Order: sequence, then C-alpha cells, then structure tokens
Amino acid sequence: MATTIERHIAVYADNDTGIEDLPYELVERKGVGHPDTMCDAIAERASQLYSRYCLDNFGRIAHHWFDKVMIFGGEADLDYGRGELTNPYTVLFAGKGAYRVGEHQIPLVPILTQAATEVLTAVSTGFDADRHLTVDCRIVDHQGAGRGNSRYQPQTLDDLVEIGDTTLVSNDTNLLHSYAPFSRLEQAVLDIEQLINGPAFKQRNPDTGWDVKVFGSRNVESFSFVVNMPFLANGIRSFEHYLERKQACHAEILALLTEQLGSEPTLLVNPTDRNGRPYLTALGSVADTGDVGAVGRGNRITGLITPMRSMSIEAPAGKNPLDHTGKLYGVLARQLAVRLHELLGKPVETHLFTSKEAPLDNPDEVVVRVRGLSDDPAETETIRNEVEAALGATVDLTRRIIVTGVTMW
Repeated sequence: MATTIERHIAVYADNDTGIEDLPYELVERKGVGHPDTMCDAIAERASQLYSRYCLDNFGRIAHHWFDKVMIFGGEADLDYGRGELTNPYTVLFAGKGAYRVGEHQIPLVPILTQAATEVLTAVSTGFDADRHLTVDCRIVDHQGAGRGNSRYQPQTLDDLVEIGDTTLVSNDTNLLHSYAPFSRLEQAVLDIEQLINGPAFKQRNPDTGWDVKVFGSRNVESFSFVVNMPFLANGIRSFEHYLERKQACHAEILALLTEQLGSEPTLLVNPTDRNGRPYLTALGSVADTGDVGAVGRGNRITGLITPMRSMSIEAPAGKNPLDHTGKLYGVLARQLAVRLHELLGKPVETHLFTSKEAPLDNPDEVVVRVRGLSDDPAETETIRNEVEAALGATVDLTRRIIVTGVTMW
C-alpha cells in the first residue's frame, strides 16, 4: 500500500502592490567576468566535475561542499596598447569533501584546477592557466558533530550516497524564495549584460572586457541605466580612442534598450572616466589588478540582485546537489515560479522553508502567492499539483544539475 505524503502547501492571493506599480525600482547584475560571479561559476563547476568523477568511478557521489571559493586578484602592467598580467590570480577553495574512497584516491586538486581553468578561460580574453592561475586547496575531510566517520572519509561504496536514495534528508535549515515574471527593468538589466558578454557583441567588439556591472532604476516610467564595462588595454591606443570605442558600444546598448522599452532611457557608460581615468584591464576583469571575489556576494539564482523583491541570501553554487536544500530548493523555487507563471499567466511568488533532516520531497512549508488568484478551486488545485510534482522530482533535478548544469548566477 502506497504511503501518502502530507505536504504543507499554502496558496494565497497576492494583494500587495505589484513591482510594476511601484513608483520606484532598482536592479543590479554583476556580469560573468566580475570576480564574485567568477567564484560562483568556479564553485559550481567544481561540484559538477567532482560529482561526475564520483559517478563515473563509484556510481555514487561523495559528500562535499565547495561553496567557499574566493579569487585573489593578480597584478597587471597596463598602458595604452599594452596589458599584461604580471602576477597570477589565486583561486582559494575552502570547504569539505572526501579525498578518497577506501584506497581509491580522488584527484581533488586537479578537479578544482580544471574547474577554475574552464571558467576563467570562458570569461576572460587571453587567459593562460599555466601563467595566470594558482590554486590554493583548503578542502578538509574533518567530521562534524553527530556524523559517522564515513561522511567525508568513506571506506566503501556503501558509505557513498546514490542519486535517488529515499533516505536523503535536508542537510540544513533553509528559506528560499523566487518569483516570475521579471519586470521590464529586471529583464533589461539582464539583457544588457548578456548582450555585452555575448558572442556576437564580442565578435564585433573584441577589445571589450567581461567584468560588466549593470545598474538600472525606474522612476514611474523614466528608466535610467549605468553600465561599467572594461576595455582591453592592448586594444586601446589613447584616451581619445577609448572614448570613440566607448561611444560605439554605448550606441549599441542604447539601441537595444530603446527597442525593448519603447522609448529612449538615460544611459551612462563607465562613469569613472569622467575624471579622465579609462576603464582598462589586461584580461577583462578588475581581478587583473588585485580585486577579490567570493561566492554568494553577487547575483541571486535569478541572475539579478533585486532588493525590492523577495530573495534568499543563500549561496547555492558549489553545494552538494544531493541534499543541500539551499541549492536544490533555490533552483526548485525559481523553476516552479516560472512554470506556474507560464501556466496561469499571472505573477507568482514561491517560498520554501525546510528544517534540517526533513525529507527532501517534504519541506516544512511551501507557500505560493499569486497576483489575481481566482476563486475557482481548480486554479488552486493546479498550483498544488505543480508543487507536488516539483517536490517529487528532486531526484531528476539533482541529475540535471550534475549532468547538464543549471546556471545560478
């Protein structure tokens, strides 16, 4: 006889003022070349590669969390027509993980190095790991209170966790939120960064860097944007040339925004050069000149920083996809909000709370708020069924995170 799971699912009408009806809105995005975003990407890639290695060699996954990655920037020799990294980046990995399963050693440091190399190569120009990267591994396999010796020091395959293990429970107490759809301002901020760091723009403008930061504001129907966008020093001949190149990029960005918003917004690119200081880098990031980044200090799972929305401060990147609900439920909340908005055609907020040791498919509370929720019980039933389906598919979500990857920044 099948066991019925009693889940705590609440569905409410959202009667607060909608984001588009607020008189003022602020949004930020740190681009893929920002040191904080680099750290998120490196941490998540490390978890993905580590999990895949375990699956390929053991059929199961060793417990780990690599969500305490930091980048200590290097040093660069910069001038017009010249940009060279003279001291490398240092990527520090701190966290916990298994170094071996019995006598089988896991090549942890090479895995971490591969993760850092792949990410930094993708979000910089001219990156060479042999010259530009140092990896500092501080991952430990110490045991926590109340844990058996097998958690980070597994002796046999039975000490590892299989994807789909029905005994898996939440590794922590977490509170996660998400929403859909994006507001006009949120979508515009995201689109600007993705334009600048997209392949077509980079092909047209190969002298642009990757450490793009976008700020957007809306005052009633007046939109304003500030874009910080570096240029590669070896492609800029003079300050005048820099201003010419900046103006050309400014025109592209403004054209995108004007088409998207239906009117021309205010756009300021690289405000620091108002004092005669061009934004130049060697490889495309302020990490070239010593800036430091850390996991969790940048974008939320939506890819944005939205202080006027419900958002979690969880840092999901690098956490174990098996049972770290700060990661699993963060992705689930986001995907569930998008799914419900697509089904209902209405703005949706999702909120999940779980206590430590709660079954993965049964968090303590799930709350869904819908703007314009109808009195028809069928709509509420549709929402409940979608929540049930999402919670029942955490195993599939884990596989997706490991195999295909889910962007969380």
